[in-house]
Amino acid sequence: MRKVAVVTDSNSGITQEESKELGIAVLPMPFYIDEVLYFEDVNLSQEQFYSKLDEGAAISTSQPAPGDVIDLWDSLLKDYDEIVHIPMSSGLSSSCETAKMLASDYDGKVQVVDNQRISVTQRQSVLDAMELVKAGKSAVEIREYLESVKFESSIYITLDTLKYLKKGGRITPAAAAIGAVLNLKPVLQIQGEKLDAYSKSRGKKQAKKVMIEAMRKDMQERFGCTEEKQTIHLEAAYAGNLEEALLWKEELEKEFPAYEVHMDPLSLSIACHIGYGALAIACSKKIDN
Repeated sequence: MRKVAVVTDSNSGITQEESKELGIAVLPMPFYIDEVLYFEDVNLSQEQFYSKLDEGAAISTSQPAPGDVIDLWDSLLKDYDEIVHIPMSSGLSSSCETAKMLASDYDGKVQVVDNQRISVTQRQSVLDAMELVKAGKSAVEIREYLESVKFESSIYITLDTLKYLKKGGRITPAAAAIGAVLNLKPVLQIQGEKLDAYSKSRGKKQAKKVMIEAMRKDMQERFGCTEEKQTIHLEAAYAGNLEEALLWKEELEKEFPAYEVHMDPLSLSIACHIGYGALAIACSKKIDN
């Protein structure tokens, strides 16, 4: 049986420490903060990131340098026969297309998966890939499976502030001002490729109710969940607000008592566009036995 390595990036929420426990490789995502280069979970912690964000620092995302990607692959191929590389969604970053281009020089030994995932749903893709490796699947088979289920996930996010949507040009300054006065909290969604609007609510309490009902509808209508049949992994995420997030996780466990809820900090690549204080609920379809 061929030995298959699994690679992802830090957008999956998998830390460098966790990667060692799982037996995978995680490329740290680069960020420029006031023109200084940082790497997520290497010399940039969650706390440092939100502190810089609060200070009004100029923050921009980047993608792993091609040389760093190649060096990692070459190192792994000394001990493994093949690699499954799972980057963040191609709809949110060009890092996937770059990895595909680099992989074309590896004669099929590196399979880049474009399965439109980010944060906790990307993490689940990594865990699914590892399960398929243990089942004896090849890198090609794993890529084909993960891409075949790329839209079998769902994320809903509510924000604490409209500041960063305004800054990124996603809403007008006038809309942001009105939203602040009326305490409007948008609910955004990721259904595959991109971050899109879903609805808006008066206050965060109502926004959380909207997200719960949206997820309940997805579970029933898209994923065929029943009390007897749990077809999805249920997940939660947050942007720096751990104390609030723990209460959110408790609320979700009460709403969905049959499910274990896995929670992680949101990917910083998303957080820099939505700011501190966001909450999210997500799901990923389980591997079909």
